[in-house]
Amino acid sequence: MKIALLQLPVGSDPTTNVNRAVEAVKQAKAKNPDLKVAILPECFNGPYGTEFFAQYAEKVPQGPTCQVLSKLAKSLGLYLIGGTVIEQVDGGDLFNTCTVWSPDGKLIGKYRKMHLFDINLNSEAGGCMQFKESSALKPGNEFTVVEIENRKFGIGICHDMRFDELARVYRKEGCDVIVYPSSFCIAQGPMHWELLQRSRATDNQVFVATVSSARDENADYVSYGHSMVVDPWGRVMCEASEKCETVIADIDFKMVDDVRKQIPIYGQRRTDIYDTIKMKK
Repeated sequence: MKIALLQLPVGSDPTTNVNRAVEAVKQAKAKNPDLKVAILPECFNGPYGTEFFAQYAEKVPQGPTCQVLSKLAKSLGLYLIGGTVIEQVDGGDLFNTCTVWSPDGKLIGKYRKMHLFDINLNSEAGGCMQFKESSALKPGNEFTVVEIENRKFGIGICHDMRFDELARVYRKEGCDVIVYPSSFCIAQGPMHWELLQRSRATDNQVFVATVSSARDENADYVSYGHSMVVDPWGRVMCEASEKCETVIADIDFKMVDDVRKQIPIYGQRRTDIYDTIKMKK
């Protein structure tokens, strides 16, 4: 299965941001007619920052960004993992939400970021960075698995990647790929961006795909970039630079089956003494 990672710059004008995303997906499809899945970054339609979230929020799926994504998926006949938008619900609560669209333009998945990005890094940890996503957003409470070409994709968002329990649940749900639209900050990136992806891929013997926004050194929040795909062996298959870039990856699902047969850790887990479970609501 051929997938496209669209690492895009994000400015202050949502129309420009969305139009840029549309053109990037169209170009990727034109150059790769057999492209099945296109993935956008976290908060691709507006700046990432607690002071911006309310301003750029919209309803899902009624909002203008979602309507564009629906039409784009249908017009190109592909699956579109629409990065994230800030979702506003009745009552005013805001969520960081990933939408997934089928080739007929239907919303087949919606995931609200479960683990909110609250950090306070000092220089010893690789850079000074303070952020409190929970000051503006509510956390989601539901897992999201979508089926694409008879293969299951689990959805997380950026900071979710730090929580191996989420990835483990997706593995138990039968996922072969976990996708994390992201805007990973530059203070963490050199230390943990690749490490976390390789860890989640190796732990769960899945493909991990991350799509970051492009780096803008002049922005208040600077994204690391380096969108990538890691295979079930834990190897980096492909990686973007920090700039605006589209990366195409060919996913061979036979590799998932081969790795799990050769190193059968899933069946060797001692679930008689420990387990990771999906709680009933």
